Amino acid sequence: MISEAMQDAINEQIKHEFYSAYMYLSIAAFFEAKNLPGFAKWLRVQFQEEQAHALKFYDYLIERNGRVQLGALPQPPVEWDGNLEAFQAVLEHEQKVTGLIYKLYEIALKQKDYAAQIMLQWFINEQVEEEKNASDIIEQLLLIDARGTAVLMLDHQLGKRG
Repeated sequence: MISEAMQDAINEQIKHEFYSAYMYLSIAAFFEAKNLPGFAKWLRVQFQEEQAHALKFYDYLIERNGRVQLGALPQPPVEWDGNLEAFQAVLEHEQKVTGLIYKLYEIALKQKDYAAQIMLQWFINEQVEEEKNASDIIEQLLLIDARGTAVLMLDHQLGKRG
């Protein structure tokens, strides 16, 4: 049985994970409008990953005899000032999600919910990867901006994801 505090926190995280998916789909649409299908594909894969993360939390609640309660999602942004700003938004969002996962872990520690701690360890590891992926793309975009070339090459590379 899962505690009410843990259940409520996981339900809130489900909402954040679905919002992440929604946000990344919005950024994908931004890149589609700029005729950068590789960037858009990378973000669509990210969209799918975030949906899978939400469902992982969803399934965990079900397994623990908890009650899933889905909340409303706010509208994500739809415009950015450029490629770099869009990926900076990705990194900032991932950093926010990392903080949310850490808060969930703190609740699990306080509740002595060892099963949740084990489950959340997967998400902690995943967030390291998520932040690194976004940071790597930002670094490449900064190099491109410094030299003024290679956006189409990066678009092609990102299009090979998943």
